[in-house]
Amino acid sequence: MSQRGLEALLRPNSIAVIGASEKTGRAGNLMMRNLMAGGFSGPIMPVTPRYKAVCGVLAYPDVGSLPFTPDLAVLCVRAERNLLLLEELGARGCKTAIVLSSLPQQLAELKACAQRFHMRLLGPNSLGLLAPWQGLNASFSPVPIQKGKLAFISQSAAVANTILDWAQQRSVGFSYFISLGDTLDIDVDDLLDFLARDGKTSAILLYLEHLNDARRFMSASRSASRNKPILVIKSGRTPLAQQLLNSEQGLDAAYDAAIQRAGLLRVQDTHELFSAVETLSHMHPLRGDKLLIVSNGAAPAAMSLDELVRRNGKLATLSAETTSALQTALSDVIHVRNPLDLRDDATPERYKAALGPLLDSNDYDALLIIHAPSAAALATDAAKTIIHAVHQHPRGKRITLLTNWCGEYSSQEARRLFTEAGIPTYRTPEGAVTAFMHMVEYRRNQKQLMETPALPAELHADTAHAHKLIHQALAEGATHLDTHEVRAILQAYGLNTLPTWIANDSAEAVHIAEEIGYPVALKLRSPDIAHKSEIQGVMLYLRTATEVQRAAEAIFDRVKRTYPQARIHGLLVQSMANRAGAQELRIAVEQDAVFGPLIMLGEGGVEWRPESQAAVALPPLNMTLARYLIMQAVKGGKIRGRSALRPLDIPALSHLLVQVSNLILDCPEIVRLDIHPLLASGSEFSLLDVSMQIAPFSGDPQARLSIRPYPQQLEEKITLKDGSECLFRPILPEDEPQLKAFIAKVTKEDLYYRYFSEINEFTHEDLANMTQIDYDREMAFVAIRRQGNTSEIIGVTRAISDPDNIDAEFAVLVRSDLKGLGLGRRLLEKMIGYTTAHGLIRLTGITMPNNRGMIALAKKLGFEIDVQLEDGIVNLMRPLNQPPNT
Repeated sequence: MSQRGLEALLRPNSIAVIGASEKTGRAGNLMMRNLMAGGFSGPIMPVTPRYKAVCGVLAYPDVGSLPFTPDLAVLCVRAERNLLLLEELGARGCKTAIVLSSLPQQLAELKACAQRFHMRLLGPNSLGLLAPWQGLNASFSPVPIQKGKLAFISQSAAVANTILDWAQQRSVGFSYFISLGDTLDIDVDDLLDFLARDGKTSAILLYLEHLNDARRFMSASRSASRNKPILVIKSGRTPLAQQLLNSEQGLDAAYDAAIQRAGLLRVQDTHELFSAVETLSHMHPLRGDKLLIVSNGAAPAAMSLDELVRRNGKLATLSAETTSALQTALSDVIHVRNPLDLRDDATPERYKAALGPLLDSNDYDALLIIHAPSAAALATDAAKTIIHAVHQHPRGKRITLLTNWCGEYSSQEARRLFTEAGIPTYRTPEGAVTAFMHMVEYRRNQKQLMETPALPAELHADTAHAHKLIHQALAEGATHLDTHEVRAILQAYGLNTLPTWIANDSAEAVHIAEEIGYPVALKLRSPDIAHKSEIQGVMLYLRTATEVQRAAEAIFDRVKRTYPQARIHGLLVQSMANRAGAQELRIAVEQDAVFGPLIMLGEGGVEWRPESQAAVALPPLNMTLARYLIMQAVKGGKIRGRSALRPLDIPALSHLLVQVSNLILDCPEIVRLDIHPLLASGSEFSLLDVSMQIAPFSGDPQARLSIRPYPQQLEEKITLKDGSECLFRPILPEDEPQLKAFIAKVTKEDLYYRYFSEINEFTHEDLANMTQIDYDREMAFVAIRRQGNTSEIIGVTRAISDPDNIDAEFAVLVRSDLKGLGLGRRLLEKMIGYTTAHGLIRLTGITMPNNRGMIALAKKLGFEIDVQLEDGIVNLMRPLNQPPNT
């Protein structure tokens, strides 16, 4: 996430090429030629003792001879010379370097050297970078690229060259094109933070093979995706491919979960990647997910419809008004419906006639127009007609329009015209529908990123008791716990398993159960056990709660009388109308090598294959995220539709998933958890069989998580001057309604002091950005006061740190009618304590000269005051910690 040195890398003022050469084919020659051809306006300084000049530019024999220190150095030398040259560049004060090739054994030394001199490294084994807006081609690529608004970051030089070649043919431009190589220093998260603030970049495309730090990636991508669309292609979906790429062996579904959670969009292959670039280059915000299809033939329309159904897309329904307008505009032989088949004799005029009523209509969210090669309407003529009609219509710029001009030779010119007109165009009907579904999924992920979670019902958590039980089991040498052994741990988090009965003579126990007359299912420890004498448990499936109680009492009484020495731990029973009346689900928690704990939901079976049988989510879960996990499982066929007597209660299952998430967050000793089967009947859930794997854990329990959870340890009760108590705690996504109510009780004057402008209303997106924060790089504390049975926010303080964790800018806002209670001071003291403990160097803020109360408070708490009367502002700064290099 560090931004140090990135300005010198991506916007350098001067460049040194170490190992520049006059010999054609050498890396130093190609680099010099590309830099010269790119039109870079700053000095380019070749460094080589072999030549007086390279490419007509005066050369210098060594680094020490350079007339001044370059911002960027490109190392085009033999790998064994890298370390010595990096030392020389560091001593000169060079800020950043591109290492084109390196030996694996020298990576650690290169990194240590760069850190010693506070240099940033791109690579090694990087293709380099291109920044067309800066006239910069510091790469091996022989293909020039055009200026554009799309940034591309790749971990593969081969994929980067492929995209460059494709983009040249399609006239797709870029703001930045960066090949990361081995990511020894500069990584994806660093560049996402930079590009999120770059005015020339409107969208970002990532090609990933691995992640070095999942937490940093999640923080940076979640932050960047709130401002710009980000598309990801991730190779290595199978273990064999991961092994080939030398990447961590992990579950590919974990990447799906992470990408979705961060508000990004994943594409699956190179073909989709090219389509995604086309979509991103011209993408309009999508209002919804309903598609309307127009074609000059039933076959291509059917192909697009098949793809839409396969991807769970939605067809738009034409209103009576639109249907009537289309019927009037078209001949009687055209059957008006969706898809709209204009027939294979459709002329450009017929396309235009259909387009008029459709552009007037609000029945759809996106319009796909398909053209198959036809003698009645030449591809280019039809394209020109549609482009003109769209540009002339008042709503033309607001319509999300996609086109598919089939064929190759006859449609090349038409597709070029669409691209120049800013209209996405695709070679196949399936490709166009895929692009539309990309937009739908992206919109869904963005909506999920901003949705306000519902407040869950009371969540039970006795963390101390759960820790005691787990540590007790570990002290006894236990690492695998079964249902009866894990029962008390689960109960500490409100997860209740049914009682379990295990007797010494299990065969006799079964006989007793059968004698009483209840239906019996044998509970086996292992599928390999075949004989009754080896059965270690028994399940009874009963119809009502009364039967459960009666059976338990009868069996316990009979066992105690018949076998007084038997060890009885309980009886596993299930209250349900019948087994077919409940759904059998599975919830599992596994550890992923990249993302840490994963929560998986599906139906499962004897052969549990989570990569194909489970929907996956990253903890922490709230009610909204849990609901998304359930819906993903249902839509993906992981949970199949059942004719259950009582339909699945999604809020109740969401609540259970949140309880599981909290258990995993609080107890890092839990390595694996498997609840299977989980019988679901309406809102009733029975944990029939549970296994848990545990192991000793030391260190920071949050370090294993790819998303930092709610920091409950920061909660604190405060007594104000009037003797009233309130709770200071980190803000939660669920606080959005309370935050809105709080702002409504702040005067316009106080809001003006806080935001430096008059604000009439905060939108949902504004409030979501305030409440759904990344605790790794931002903190907001709210003061909560109880009022009867409800609670309310009466004050907020917020601090946002820079990616380097050096500066944090703070703000404080107190309800206007509650000033004078010392609330503002206590909130600011809370933030000072937090930012100091978080390792920040200084806390800064800005206020207005008229805000005398804030200025006086800042002085009392040790802030330096800098009044800028000309600008009408007052800068506040408080040192927190010493910089690490002092």
